[in-house]
Amino acid sequence: MSDATFSDDVQDFVQRLDEAEQAHMAWSRRVLRCAVLRISPGEDVLADDAHCRCVFGSWFRQHRERFDVIDALAAQRLDEQHEQMHDAVRHICRSVLQGVAGDAEIMDAFERTQASVIADLALLKTGCLAHSARLDALTGLPLRYGIEEEFKRCCAQAMRHGEQVVVVMLDVDHFKRVNDVHGHAAGDLALQHVANLLRAHCRVGEPLFRFGGEEFLVLLQAAGHELAQQATERLLQALRETPLRLPDGHLLSLRVSAGLAEAGTEEAMADVVSRAESAILNSEAGFCLDEELN
Repeated sequence: MSDATFSDDVQDFVQRLDEAEQAHMAWSRRVLRCAVLRISPGEDVLADDAHCRCVFGSWFRQHRERFDVIDALAAQRLDEQHEQMHDAVRHICRSVLQGVAGDAEIMDAFERTQASVIADLALLKTGCLAHSARLDALTGLPLRYGIEEEFKRCCAQAMRHGEQVVVVMLDVDHFKRVNDVHGHAAGDLALQHVANLLRAHCRVGEPLFRFGGEEFLVLLQAAGHELAQQATERLLQALRETPLRLPDGHLLSLRVSAGLAEAGTEEAMADVVSRAESAILNSEAGFCLDEELN
């Protein structure tokens, strides 16, 4: 699967953003009909919590964490402007239905907040696509292009805590045989299986990446090589104890190797990664599971 391919989840998220804009444009037409025909736009517009009742408002709150990951400032602004837009419309519609002259400031507020909502929806959609382009569509893990930034952050944090950054490379051995024997669909399932297990057993502050092909990379922060080895063994143990069950019921045990490299002071990330990859081939520096590929 191409790294540039957006997952179904991302495409659905973007579609919901498009639908939110379309829904609010349709909602504006209801408001216009209220102003022209003096008919109620509906309780969902007139209620004090109208911003929560609209389809977008409800969906937005359910997915607020995802919006914050994309652009926290834009998400906060969207939340505030969306509520203010509903407040302005409620005042406008109530004035119309009561036969009271409208307030120019309220109308200005409506126009301003509606424009802001539409602009932030477009901004967040662009941000979602840009963010997702850095994720592997198959496993959902960040791709290697974001490692440099995380490496620098981890090094700074480790220094404050008196620890050291350790790069752990994990390689699914003989992966070509999975594709040759069981098919490429099984190969995709195997990569997803490994990614899911690693994601579940990596601790907070241990960034995990799909480095490429059948390779994965973890950035550990540990007070010594022995503790880093223990943390790596924790991951390998999870992989060792959980074979993949294929759709035909076959249990597939994967042979996984790991190489560790401690980051030296001011050492370039590429050099540390290179040493971790070399460690996979060194039985003294790396780990290797005993299970053979079935």
